[in-house]
Amino acid sequence: MCCWRDPRLLSVDTTIDLRESGNREGEMAENNYSVTNEFILVGFSDHPDLKTPLFLLFSAIYLVTMVGNLGLVALIYLEPRLHTPMYIFLGNLALMDSCCSCAITPKMLENFFSVDRRISLYECMAQFYFLCLAETTDCFLLAAMAYDRYVAICNPLQYHSMMSKKLCLQMTMGSYIAGNLHPMIEVGLLLRLTFCRSHVIKHFFCDVLPLYRISCTDPNINELILLVLAGSIQVFTISIVLVSYSCILFTIFTMKSKEGRGKALSTCASHFLSVSIFYGSLLFMYAQPHSANEGDKDMPVAIFYTLIIPLLNPFI
Repeated sequence: MCCWRDPRLLSVDTTIDLRESGNREGEMAENNYSVTNEFILVGFSDHPDLKTPLFLLFSAIYLVTMVGNLGLVALIYLEPRLHTPMYIFLGNLALMDSCCSCAITPKMLENFFSVDRRISLYECMAQFYFLCLAETTDCFLLAAMAYDRYVAICNPLQYHSMMSKKLCLQMTMGSYIAGNLHPMIEVGLLLRLTFCRSHVIKHFFCDVLPLYRISCTDPNINELILLVLAGSIQVFTISIVLVSYSCILFTIFTMKSKEGRGKALSTCASHFLSVSIFYGSLLFMYAQPHSANEGDKDMPVAIFYTLIIPLLNPFI
């Protein structure tokens, strides 16, 4: 006896099969395009033979950086004769350099011997937050130090009235407030992005530019706000530094005493060197066209301003 089925039932079965097939394809596509909540920091995995030497090198840099900067903070705090605006700014600069190193180096050292080199989304955001906090606060502290040197050299008789302890405290607190506002905005904007294109960050820490590259949400708004905020901060603080040092140099070259000129130059040389290195590396890193910052080409500059500058500042 042959089987016979109603053609209408066949069409219903075909429709169900097609619907189920479409659902399976949709689930597969969704799985291939899933949003990630953790990342892999590639770091220096391209150089496995250098893993141990690099670990020892960066461990030594981290140890010297922390001892130098925290030792400087402790010395300024414990010695009453150093409770002057210049040394207060210097102590806070050393504190922010320690914050920068603590945000980056421990995770980087861990990843040298980690199998998966994973970092969660919130760890990544925290790492970038503290790095951005340190960098932004450093910008304002360096500008405050430049103004302090301007008053000390160009208006020495009015120094105590123009650079009072109250003004010093206000400038320091203003640096920290601005230093916190900037990363809060940037991290808030980063959290609007979804990362489904890739979960591999070709860097040794969670910097903003590598995160933009792996975002499947259009990061143009983030890039624009980063350019406006970071650009405004750097232009504002660099302008203060340049105006201050222009007045300082004019005053120095009009001095009749060679001894006074040499003393004034030695007073400003170390600060100006720190400013030049810090702003030079930041501008090289973030002021380039976006296409120039691809892959791991920006890692040497990132190493310089996140690890080497905090190491050098106490010595400078």
